[in-house]
Amino acid sequence: MSSQPGCKGRLFVVSGPSGVGKGTVVAEVLKRLPNLKRVVTYTTRQPRQGEVQGKDYRFVTKEEFERLKEQGAFLEWAEVYGNFYGSPKHEVEQLLSSGQDVVLVLDVQGALAVKREVPEAVLIFLEPPSLDELRKRLETRGTESPEVIERRVAKAKWEMEQASKFDHTVLNERLEDAVSRLVKLMQKATTAQSGEGGDRC
Repeated sequence: MSSQPGCKGRLFVVSGPSGVGKGTVVAEVLKRLPNLKRVVTYTTRQPRQGEVQGKDYRFVTKEEFERLKEQGAFLEWAEVYGNFYGSPKHEVEQLLSSGQDVVLVLDVQGALAVKREVPEAVLIFLEPPSLDELRKRLETRGTESPEVIERRVAKAKWEMEQASKFDHTVLNERLEDAVSRLVKLMQKATTAQSGEGGDRC
């Protein structure tokens, strides 16, 4: 992974349907790639059980989110199920400029918005084995009502149709396999970048 002085880091975006296991997979990837830093997204939704402020999300009020949005603080932002999500622009740019590789964990809408802003970003779509398996994972999570789960599964159909717009697709059937595949993809991308020359490395 990029770490030499003067090198620009690589931006990765891991996305996929709600319940596919994005946070779990990325947490394991971070343990294996010391130069990879997760930039935590802001959100106006309420924390789920076990979620930690500043680690899983930066939980803020709608007023605070709106203020940050007006200041141009977000690389991208989106409204999902009535809640707002946004990635801090300054933090991402600062880390990349210092040679640090960055990963954002976003929904599909947010990932595609980042690609428009940062065309060189590497988008990775995390795919569930099936919609039935995705529904089971959402039910096991136990944080949403049956109505919300059905809404998320219905949206997942559209999200899975967007996978072709991503640079890579990784199946998350077994956690270890998905983590290993992501690590290899990220290492390959940063190795390729090192050989590109110019202001990157």
